[in-house]
Amino acid sequence: MTSEPVTPAEPGAAPDLVELAKIVARQRAELDRLRDQAAMSAVVERAKGAVMALTGCSADAADEWLLQRAKAARHTLLEECWITLGSLAPASPGPGEATEPAGPGTTGFGSDVLPETAAPDDVAIALARLGQALVRVMTPHDLARCLLEHLAPDMAADTVMIYARRPDGGLELIGHAGIDDRLAAQWSQVPPLSGLAALDALRTGEPRWLEDLAPDERRDPLLGDPPERWRSRAWLPVPATGSAEVCIGVLRGRAGSFTPRDRAHLRGVAGLCAGRLRAFDAPPERAEDAATDAVQALFDALPIAAMLLSPLRAASGETEDFRVEAATSRAGDLLGRPGEELAGRRLLEFRPALAHEPLWQGCLHTLATGEPYESEPFAHEEVVAGIAALSTYSARVAQLEDTLVVTWIRHGSSDRQEQRLADVQRLGNLGWANWSLATQEASWSTQVFAVFGRDPAHGPVPLTELPELALPEDAPALTRAVRALVQEGRAFDLPFRVRTSGGIRHLRLVAETVADMHGTPVEVHGVVQDMTARRRAELALVESEQAILTQHDVLQAERTLAARLQHALLPLANRPVHLAGLRVEVAYLPAQSDVHVGGDWFSAVELPEGDALLVVGDVAGHGVDAVATMAQLRFTAKGMVITGSSLTGALARLNTLLLHSRDSHATATMVLARYEPRQRRLVWAQAGHPPPLLLRDGEVRYLSRPRGTLLGATTAPVFGEAECRLLPGDRLILFTDGLVEHPPESIDRGLGRLADAVTAAHAAGSGSLGQLLAQMLPDERRDDVCVVDVRVPRVREA
Repeated sequence: MTSEPVTPAEPGAAPDLVELAKIVARQRAELDRLRDQAAMSAVVERAKGAVMALTGCSADAADEWLLQRAKAARHTLLEECWITLGSLAPASPGPGEATEPAGPGTTGFGSDVLPETAAPDDVAIALARLGQALVRVMTPHDLARCLLEHLAPDMAADTVMIYARRPDGGLELIGHAGIDDRLAAQWSQVPPLSGLAALDALRTGEPRWLEDLAPDERRDPLLGDPPERWRSRAWLPVPATGSAEVCIGVLRGRAGSFTPRDRAHLRGVAGLCAGRLRAFDAPPERAEDAATDAVQALFDALPIAAMLLSPLRAASGETEDFRVEAATSRAGDLLGRPGEELAGRRLLEFRPALAHEPLWQGCLHTLATGEPYESEPFAHEEVVAGIAALSTYSARVAQLEDTLVVTWIRHGSSDRQEQRLADVQRLGNLGWANWSLATQEASWSTQVFAVFGRDPAHGPVPLTELPELALPEDAPALTRAVRALVQEGRAFDLPFRVRTSGGIRHLRLVAETVADMHGTPVEVHGVVQDMTARRRAELALVESEQAILTQHDVLQAERTLAARLQHALLPLANRPVHLAGLRVEVAYLPAQSDVHVGGDWFSAVELPEGDALLVVGDVAGHGVDAVATMAQLRFTAKGMVITGSSLTGALARLNTLLLHSRDSHATATMVLARYEPRQRRLVWAQAGHPPPLLLRDGEVRYLSRPRGTLLGATTAPVFGEAECRLLPGDRLILFTDGLVEHPPESIDRGLGRLADAVTAAHAAGSGSLGQLLAQMLPDERRDDVCVVDVRVPRVREA
């Protein structure tokens, strides 16, 4: 480790914290480098020691042998050490044979790890990086995360899963990355089902490449929900002496084949992981004399699933795990560990997900209080003769001195039927009741007591006294129904209310009689259901409908008022008007959908000096407020221009007016244009509004917009003016956004459609405003539309 001098600060000066931080960062980086170097050296020494132990060679010879192997395979020394550690197999030399290490390509090790063809350079570089990263891997989960970080950028891997083969032939998930704990717990134990790609890879010792989702989904159900989550998968057995015991799954969200480069890369990854996996600690073995333990012998004779657990406490005194002292073989089957010796092992060691299940909390509760615990019935899938079937179990926990006895009871069909009936009553908030008319005895299910809010210790209520539980206004009807049921056998379905500690409840009682052979009613069967939630929902719905009707009337009245006000403020000419030598036609079309009247407006007037003022605008929002704001802006703009204000000055004053209006959040867009007939000069300004469209000699273009800010958006707006000279035959169209904006279509596409429509109409010689509006507007307009169509007459027309 290197050190760097720090220049002392002058007296009274503050230390340079930035420089100190840099020095600390460099020191930490150096420390990490030294740790990695030490870990790498440990891997190399371990590989050399293994070669020496198996061949009897010297340390230098083992070192030279590893270097030669690495050079021949184009590996780094660290890669070769990982591969060697994963593929070592003892070779017993014959009499008189040398004990030197075997050369490249010869025996002395379980398999020849040299590839048939050298990997591409970029793959070799990537594998070298992975070999260095593996020295920091301490657990199978760390290995899965390391592989995902390595493979995600290179081949878009989304998930890495590491499975180990169990003694029963199934799979156990020992490491994962890219999936959540819920999915990992769901697939932590996989039975030995046929057709699983991971199991096939372990059996054959060859990778399985699943690259076509449709057939692969049927062949490989592992992690198939949803099936389209991983569209391509690779399952690679980790090289090992004899049969492979660990399989690495690389799952990708994208479809497509694994290229030859990808396959070479993944085979190299599996080879490197072999050595790392051999270094992980194996599960602790059971003591040799445990088989003779008397308790275990007793448990071996039990025909049920049971375990004897001893608590393992942390330094704080809290129970952190349980040790299995004895277990029956059926317990291993139920926990997904058939054929394994459970005694002597930690409970969470082979079932980590148990810490998040109710049974774990039940064990802790029984250990703390001594009270027995019984779980809710749960479904468990059992594989019998290769056929999967669901069975229902309950787990029970009882304390035995300082230990716990956990048993699993398999329910018969009658138990399941009873449980289903209880579930129906609980979920439907209903229960059954029986009354004997001969003995006057009554029996209620537990849920009926809950529905009535009655303590079960007080017993059920006789049928004739049932009306006394109802509210006074509902009691007479219930009394008449009960009397007709008892005397005439007339069944009934009657709602009534009762008062409980939780408030008023709305109940429903359905009852019928059972008669004897002479037709005399002898028993009453009934069902009581709590309808409170449904009744409250019905009342809330009625209130909501009344509120909607009231609001509809208010909105309709406001719409009518706004429409009348708008028509009064925005009169429309029945025919084109002539202003300052221009032919001007205007159109206003209100929205057709059930929306309030909007704030679109126009102005087309001749100024005192002979110029023409052309205006279109749009106030955000709808209703009376929008119409009032529209009127304020329309008349104020006209008045300011008539009295000599410039266009930009008028926009600035309108912005100030809007900011200080009653609705300070109101906004508006507009275009102000002034036409001087002597020079045919059009000067215009805009405030966040679409530009006018100009048609000249059959070609259209939108005028370049000067700067302009939405009115009401800021206290410091910026406005500019633009100038355009109109020629005889020109057509200028000013419009609001309702003409070109029709969601989900973008406004840019709408502007393009308008330009195309005007061009086509000119080419066809039919350029009326009515035809243009019919072509541009949909059947149902969701917004108001204002259009000012200005034409400059040709000389002969004037």
